[in-house]
Amino acid sequence: MAGHSSAGMAQTGGNPFLRLVAALSTLAGWCSAAMIVAAVAITCQMIFIRFVLNGSTVWQTEAVIYLAIGATLIGLPYVQRLRGHVNVDLIPLWLGTRARFALAMFTLSLSIIMVAIMLWYSYEFWHLTWARNWKSDTVWGVRLWIPYAALPIGFALFLLQLVADLVAILLKVEKPFGLEDN
Repeated sequence: MAGHSSAGMAQTGGNPFLRLVAALSTLAGWCSAAMIVAAVAITCQMIFIRFVLNGSTVWQTEAVIYLAIGATLIGLPYVQRLRGHVNVDLIPLWLGTRARFALAMFTLSLSIIMVAIMLWYSYEFWHLTWARNWKSDTVWGVRLWIPYAALPIGFALFLLQLVADLVAILLKVEKPFGLEDN
């Protein structure tokens, strides 16, 4: 049975493609963190206006919701790079080296297909909001293509990170599931 897991941050092995994707994923993580900080700051400002100044707020709640959702989507590739998504490694631990490699190829390929489908439909949805100039039905009336851009951007970067993970395993820069050979 396999023992030690070296799963951590995605390795690049000096490969230019893997380094570029790692840089993009890290940038996405920083953008996601900035969106969360902005959402917290806007929430604090909203609380101050409502409860200290006894005023009303117009755009704050909607902005916080869009920022939180955007941070989640834009943060997907960074979390994948850090191997932070939920992972069940019971089956890979039981498998031999070749079967573990096959399972990694299968799961990564299936993930790539699913995220590619999500990217396709999210781009289609974003484009519809942009082409028709849809606006939210609130007083703020934000153009919806702006916050909805997080959908195709997040899924595109996530897809790129998944492809990089597949390439890293094929090039033997990383071990399947980060597990050492038996």
